Formats: sequence, structure tokens, C-alpha cells
Amino acid sequence: MNPSEPSASLDFIRQIIEQDRSAGKNGGRVHTRFPPEPNGYLHIGHAKSICLNFGLAKRYQGKCNLRFDDTNPTREDVEYVESIQEDVRWLGFDWENRMFFASDYFEKLYQFAVQLIQKGKAYVCDLTAEQFKSDRGTPTSPGRESPHRNRSIEENLDLFRRMRAGEFADGARTLRARIDMASPNIHMRDPALYRIRHATHHRTGGQWCIYPTYDYAHCISDALESITHSICTLEFEVHRPLYDWILDQLDGLPCHPQQIEFARLNLTYTVMSKRKLLQLVEEKQVRGWDDPRMPTIAGLRRRGYTPEAIREFCDRIGVAKRENVIDMALLDYCLRQDLEVRARRAMGILRPLKIVLTNYPEGQTEEFDIPNHPSDAAMGIRKVSFSRELYIEQEDFREDAPKKYFRLTPAQEVRLRSAYLIKCQKVIKDATGKITELQCTYDPATRGGNTPDGRKVKGTIHWVSAAHALPAEIRLYDRLFTKEDPDNESDGKDFKTHLNPNSLEVIQGFVEAGLRDAQPGSRFQFERLGYFCVDSMDSKPGHPVFNRTVSLRDSWAKIEKKG
Repeated sequence: MNPSEPSASLDFIRQIIEQDRSAGKNGGRVHTRFPPEPNGYLHIGHAKSICLNFGLAKRYQGKCNLRFDDTNPTREDVEYVESIQEDVRWLGFDWENRMFFASDYFEKLYQFAVQLIQKGKAYVCDLTAEQFKSDRGTPTSPGRESPHRNRSIEENLDLFRRMRAGEFADGARTLRARIDMASPNIHMRDPALYRIRHATHHRTGGQWCIYPTYDYAHCISDALESITHSICTLEFEVHRPLYDWILDQLDGLPCHPQQIEFARLNLTYTVMSKRKLLQLVEEKQVRGWDDPRMPTIAGLRRRGYTPEAIREFCDRIGVAKRENVIDMALLDYCLRQDLEVRARRAMGILRPLKIVLTNYPEGQTEEFDIPNHPSDAAMGIRKVSFSRELYIEQEDFREDAPKKYFRLTPAQEVRLRSAYLIKCQKVIKDATGKITELQCTYDPATRGGNTPDGRKVKGTIHWVSAAHALPAEIRLYDRLFTKEDPDNESDGKDFKTHLNPNSLEVIQGFVEAGLRDAQPGSRFQFERLGYFCVDSMDSKPGHPVFNRTVSLRDSWAKIEKKG
């Protein structure tokens, strides 16, 4: 993207930045930050924020910090800190030497709170959490002032010092901003700035027993890092007056960042609440944060999504001021477009049906050279073994085929990919009537799938040699939820009631022998079936486990549905 492009083609955030730069604000600097709370794994919604914040910095030759807003020790963990760093790097972004924590500023945050008390802008309150909530009022009625609101500066300083010293129990006291209990914005009705919490912090240990609230720590951390544009999601719009109020009261800050809100990402058939995702993990509805059905970046990575596809998706959806819901199909489209170019081809059989070529010499084996990609010669070729007994997909044979079925039938020959043309001569069934084997003949003159006599064969199917095939566990993933908007609980049902019982199917199939040593994370297109990835957790040397990343467009399914 070109910073000099017309403003009409820019989204509203870039228009604001362009105007700031034209006016010389911040000396033309652009400094953003990605500020996750380390209380869970990042999801696809965070990817949008990551791409936006780091993308703005790159576009304007600026900087982007990675900062952990770790102000709640009871919910944070080093595991989350490490996973977030891995996710940001995997998406292709680098914070260089600018990784910070709100806990880096705990002492400064405390001293700024003392400054607020000294200015008469903050006070220690003894109300319980229930009383605090009750006294805030409603959007249409003012709140009640705390009976402790007019304590003297000296008493407030003493109590706050004693709060820090650990003299009081959890919840016994809070430090509150002294603003306006009649404000139409509830967040401005003397909000809490500090609470007592005797808990061990993942970085500071037991050094502190009072912790700043997110709203208080976030804006000051932005200012201390000289952030110019504090980009956040739309739910923080009502918090912006508090963000500005806190910064306006304090002396000694290097700058006053500008908070800008944009609509968060909402996807169909997905929940984006970390609380709900944690619930799925803790209740073992999924196999962990990196379960390939989860919308977490770790889950998407394990399933086989590429960072390029996710970045393209985030670029396509852009940023807006209004909430909307994006169809998951767009993310899958971006993924298919990317994998179509980069994924090697291979042949795999999900639900095998045995074929015996009765006129093929017993004990004979031959090899075919097959391109690893149909349009990229640089990917090279692979040798695939062929023998008398093969496996094909069960759905590639029909005894009574409908019109426009161009696969194998008793009356219709078919081409084996890059091998030979075959005809079905006999169908073998078990006592229940299930087809267990097809006896076929092959045409030796059609090696490589050619037809020297010029006859037309419409159908081409994939196969693997039974004698050489590698048995493989294959995991077929579907949407995690059956409801398009599971986060919407207006129907009175818990979101978990919409979990898809068929979101994972584990089958035993066969793949080309050449995939025996496929590395974890490797991506392939199983011809005619979809894109698959070698599972990074459960695969073992010589025994890869394949996750279906995304299916191919299935034109046959549309034809069959119409029929």
C-alpha cells in the first residue's frame, strides 16, 4: 500500500493518521501497540488486531510494541505469554526489542495514583463490590456518592499506603477516581483504579497485593511507551472518556495517545469470547486451546491454515466502525487461494474400496512419475508405485449411477490418475450386500492415462497401491457449532447446546508411501479430496496423522443435491 494514495481509498483509521501526519501531530510519528491480556490463547479476532497494528506501523515506517496488559494475576499465566509471542511471530510480525508488560510499570502506576490522590482526584473507598455496583446507578439514573468520597487527602494517602502494605483483606477497599457520579457515562462514575488482591503474579511474584484496573493501567502504559494511536475494539468506545480523563490529570507523561475504536471481528459458526473458549477447554469439549476446531491462532495453525491466508483475510475484511458478521467461507476462500499455489499434491484414500486388476501380472510393480504440482514445475516430481491391487474411494464407484456421474460404473470405464484406463468386470459383495471388492481390467496401451485410439473418457479418479500404501489416521473437521451465531443467546440456550456433535470424524485411510516421512506442519492437497496438514502434536516418525484443513469445492455434491 502506498501512503500517498487518495484518502477516499483509505479506511477511517488510516484517514485519521493521514490527517495527523499532515498536521504535524506527534512530529509525524506513528507508534502503535498490540496489547493482549495473557489470560488465554489468541484467536482469529486478535489476528485482525495484530495485522492492523503492525500493518499501520509498517505502512508509515513507524513502530509497534507488543505489550502484555497483565494486571489480573488470578487469570494470567506464563503459558499464555509464550503462546502469544509464538502466534505473533507465526503471523509474520516482529516487535524487535519492544516487548513490554504493564507489570513493568507497577511502581510508576502506583506513584501516578498517589499523584491523583494528592490532586484530590482519587480516594479510598470501603464499599463492598455489591455496594459499589448498586451505587453506580443506571444509564437513566445517577449514582450515589460513596460515604468515603470526601476523605481528606492525608487519610487517603495513608489508607492507600496501607493497602499496598497488605493490611487489608481482598475486596476490603478500592482506590476510586473522583469524577462525577451523575455522569451519563457509567464508566465515569468514580470508577475503581486499584483493588486489593492477595495473589501471586506471574512476573512480580508476591511483591504486590494491590493491582491496577485495566482501564487505569492501559492508558498510562500507552503514554509511557509514547504510543501515538491506541487502536482498540468498539466496546472500548465508552471507556475513551476515562482514558482521556486519567491522562489529562497526570503530570510527567511523555504524550497523550489518541484512542481509536474499530469493530471487532465476528465470524459465523464461531465464538470469540476468551471466557467461552476457556470454558470449552476446561470442560473438555475440545482437546485444548490448539484443537484444530478452535478459532484460536494455535488451533488454526495446527489445522493447517497459513499465516499468508490469515493476513489476506484480515486485509480483505478491512476495518469498520459498525459491528458486522463475516462468513467463515471468506476465510476458507483465502486459505484455498493460498494453498492452491503452495501445497504439494498427493493421493490419499479416506474410505477405501479394493480393486483387483485381473489382467495385470501378479507380483509386478511399476512406478509412475507424477508432478508434485500441476502448474509449478519447480516443485518437482514424485514416483508412485502401481500394482495389481489398488484402493480407490468408495464414492468413486456406483452400480446404479445417476446421470452425469463420470466415475467408475459397470458400464463406464475411468482413468486412474497418471496410470491406466480401467473397466469394472465384476462386483463382489459380502453377505449383507456391501461391496467389498471390484474386479477390473486395465488397458496396457493407456499407460500414463493416454488414449492412443482417441476414445473419450470423462472420469479421472485417484488411487493408491494396496501393497505400498501407508495406513494413516485422518481427521475430518467440520464447524464447531451448528448455529450460525452461537454467541447470540437470545434463544435462552447456553452456547454449548449448539456444539456440533459431528465436528470431528476420525477415520483410518491410506496415503502414498512417499508421505511416510512427511514433517509435522507439512501441507498437501489430497487430489479431489481437499487440503490436509500433518498434525504437529500426534504425528510420530513414520506414522503421520493428517488433519483436513479445508475441503475443495465439491461440484459433485451440488449435482447430487439437485438430483
